[in-house]
Amino acid sequence: MASPELAGGDGSYDFHLRSLSAASRDSAAASDPASDPNLLQSRVCEMCREAKEARDEMVARAFPVMSKLFQRCAAAQTQAVASTGVLLLVRRLFSIRSVNILFLTLFYGSKAGTILQFFLDFGEAVLHDADGSLKTFFRSCLSREFADPIVAERTLEFLVANKTKILNSFPTLIPQFYPLLLKLIASNGERLEKKFLEVLPLMMSAGSFLPLFLSLMDLPMLVVALEKVERSSGTLIGSSIATIQKSAAPEMLLQLMDEAYTGSAIEDSSGNLGSDDSSPLDLADPMFLDLLKDENDGIAAKHWISPTISSTLQAAVNSPQSDRLKQSLEMAPRFLSLYFATALRVVNDSLLCALIPVVMSRYAAMFPDKVFSFEVRKRLSDFILAAFQRSPDIIAVLKKPITDRLGEAHDNPAKTELALHLCRAIGEHGAGGINRKDVARELFENLELLLYENLATSRLGLSQEPGFDSMGASSRKSSQARFLCFVVTAIAKLATCHSELLPRARVSLAKVARSRTSDRRVWQRACDYLALMNEPAICLSVLGPSTAQGNYPGIVDWSEGGTKMVAHIPFYLLAEQKGPPFHDFSFADLLPTE
Repeated sequence: MASPELAGGDGSYDFHLRSLSAASRDSAAASDPASDPNLLQSRVCEMCREAKEARDEMVARAFPVMSKLFQRCAAAQTQAVASTGVLLLVRRLFSIRSVNILFLTLFYGSKAGTILQFFLDFGEAVLHDADGSLKTFFRSCLSREFADPIVAERTLEFLVANKTKILNSFPTLIPQFYPLLLKLIASNGERLEKKFLEVLPLMMSAGSFLPLFLSLMDLPMLVVALEKVERSSGTLIGSSIATIQKSAAPEMLLQLMDEAYTGSAIEDSSGNLGSDDSSPLDLADPMFLDLLKDENDGIAAKHWISPTISSTLQAAVNSPQSDRLKQSLEMAPRFLSLYFATALRVVNDSLLCALIPVVMSRYAAMFPDKVFSFEVRKRLSDFILAAFQRSPDIIAVLKKPITDRLGEAHDNPAKTELALHLCRAIGEHGAGGINRKDVARELFENLELLLYENLATSRLGLSQEPGFDSMGASSRKSSQARFLCFVVTAIAKLATCHSELLPRARVSLAKVARSRTSDRRVWQRACDYLALMNEPAICLSVLGPSTAQGNYPGIVDWSEGGTKMVAHIPFYLLAEQKGPPFHDFSFADLLPTE
């Protein structure tokens, strides 16, 4: 088969291939690949993609050259970052902040020879697995240049353009390097948010599902850590964070030897950690190690409570927020919204059961910013309720963590709010369904305990965390009344779904109705539920679980409302109103349409 475009003109395939081949053999240019114009002007990859004839031959001829160039770029990368003079020269030559030829070769310019793109497009034709090349790019290049705005943008564009290929052929690649991509977006902010949102669903896999949630929660903390590294060690561009800080092991070894031979005590610097914002970052701290890592290690546990984190958070709260930190506080809730929406759509119940306890554990542990905390907690509670709505059986599986969170309801307002939402889910779904009688009984007992505790004492909300002491006595009393309304409702709903609990529910509600210290709202709700329980059919219709419970008296299947007559609608739903209709809507507004 004849080679395509054998002419010797500047636009011929052979011309570009010979130029690249010469560049791969040029030892003089190997020390400074960024100065080689052949790498930027080559159209080999583009011409292979556009060729209609002899494509296989073109790819076969180009692959050895591309492979040599990639190896040369990867080898030159470590040399380039070691020489400041070379870095400055490259910046002047190309007028960009990136100093690495691998980035130039991989991403810049429509006419640039895209090596990674070549491997992705034609790897199967030449039996080349691009997985190793992609990992080399992340580990050797992006780990040093994630803070460069141009490199970051080109990287996200590359991942978005090839997300289908990467997802099908290399499904574990992006989940493995999601911490590096989070550092990328933390460093570059809202400018790349739209492109990052397209990549975020690709980061979710069985091995990264839980760690990714925690990393998204800690995105503002990641920004604080990166800024602390930047202040103490200089720019983040051009050096891997792992090499910025020297290892503490040799210094600690010398201290131990000094103590052994001289008897002098090792100086304890833990009390000063984080006290000075310009002090070197303690990378030995587990939390910072986890925040600043480049690859997912599959470990979901986070060391949120540590002296270093506490002091760093306190310093961040007391000092003016940087633009990057402000942007991360705004982006993180939106990232969590997409994460939860994707999880509810594609994740199985097993992973949801693993995620929900982690979500509950972080409900009161997050970056101490009021707006950020409000936005994040709203998304956390919405996800918990949506997960229980999708799979009510999860309530029975998570009985122990739910019970533990109910027991912490009095600790602080955040945990009170979480317990409130859990009470709502328990009552709404009958503790998992009518077949979960043992679970329903245990949860009912916990609800009884909460009710009696708060009837006998004003304990709820009195133990406040720092920052919440501004809540006055009237606010705490209102919060307690609101919480008790949800507890009373959960008790009534649970007893309606599980009839064996009705006698105990009547006793509990009667104690509330007879209590002289009960809030008026709680007292009124308890009286209403006691009256409803005297009418089983009405009670089942009003307080019954939202999931289908069969064709019991008083149950209206609203999905069949279009075939029912108005007389079939129980008019007690209209709050016993008499006379002409007090509303201006028709039943057609309430019933589902085709």
